[in-house]
Amino acid sequence: LIVLDISMPGMDGIEVCQKVRAQKNTPIIMLTAKSEEIDRVIGLEVGADDYITKPFSVREFLARVKAIFRRTKMIKDSLENSASTKLEFEGLSVNIETRRVLVNDDKVELSPKEFDLLVLMASNPGKSYSRADLLKLIWGYDFDGYEHTVNSHINRLRAKIEPDMAAPTYILTTWSVGYRFNEELR
Repeated sequence: LIVLDISMPGMDGIEVCQKVRAQKNTPIIMLTAKSEEIDRVIGLEVGADDYITKPFSVREFLARVKAIFRRTKMIKDSLENSASTKLEFEGLSVNIETRRVLVNDDKVELSPKEFDLLVLMASNPGKSYSRADLLKLIWGYDFDGYEHTVNSHINRLRAKIEPDMAAPTYILTTWSVGYRFNEELR
């Protein structure tokens, strides 16, 4: 687990988070005095798993650390118990173990959250997830007002894997609910 402050000399925490995310999937908590909504959104969107503002209580910090470790263990256990670590669809291949995604045999670079969203939905084709469900399952929290984080990640994921953003093939919108992976591609 990496704990980062945004305000650091030389390179700020946002840059460090981006560099870590480009190389590893280590859990990251941003721990900072910057408490504006835009700061929290940026921290989460560049790859932080959680964002805590100062002042904070040690008990809350420890509870959040334990929650991240529980989620990490759940994902690891789920992958180990999975019969297959590869998901195959028309034109889309997802290797869960190596975190490699191919669209028409071309490698696609996804952020950790984009990859986790894709694996969750592709592992359960046809199952609709609300934005609140995705916040809880992928980010590990259920705060009102953060749905735009889910929307922006879904939009970036679609931009990377969909042949036509105007008519998505893989990640479909379930009107008045949220999103689902196309169940007709299996």
